[in-house]
Amino acid sequence: MTKPITHRAKGDDLREKVLSTALELFSARGYFNTSIQDIRQAAGVSTGAIYHHFENKEALAKALYESLLVQMDVAIACACQPHGGCYAQSRAIIEQLFTLTEEQPKLMQFILLAQHREYLPNESPICSSKPFKAMRQVIEQGMINGEIRQMDAWVAATTMFGGALRMMNLALDGVLGHSLLNHVDEVAEAAWRGIKR
Repeated sequence: MTKPITHRAKGDDLREKVLSTALELFSARGYFNTSIQDIRQAAGVSTGAIYHHFENKEALAKALYESLLVQMDVAIACACQPHGGCYAQSRAIIEQLFTLTEEQPKLMQFILLAQHREYLPNESPICSSKPFKAMRQVIEQGMINGEIRQMDAWVAATTMFGGALRMMNLALDGVLGHSLLNHVDEVAEAAWRGIKR
């Protein structure tokens, strides 16, 4: 009985290796400038091994995108969980996003900067993904609780998190030159002033 489990673990490890290699290459070269052959060579696996797990390059990119969104969603949920109130949760989300940007820049670069709709045309826009919906729900709950003045939820969520996302882009572009975490309170407080009751 241990052989199938070991075989499955090796298969899962191989799949993860291919996904992490694809992330590296897509982030460095872009989706269109990376071939299955490039991924195969960098991962040190056979072409057949890749096609065993992924139908084609688009399916590989879709699996990677979905995997990264799950990671981001879990990170946001964990950031919010110990905090009550809209401001505390929003600040925790910003801090978590800044931490992810510093600790896993390729992950955040792929999620935020890649033009997914060009090669994943059937996917919803990034702003409709589960992590971004969770961010918006924090803001909507803040309106329900009277912490935020009534306004369009998209406007409120963009006001609260848009500046943070732009700061993340600046960090990923190498413009800031220092830690994003130095700006958590300043970014959160500036955004909060725009929506608080």
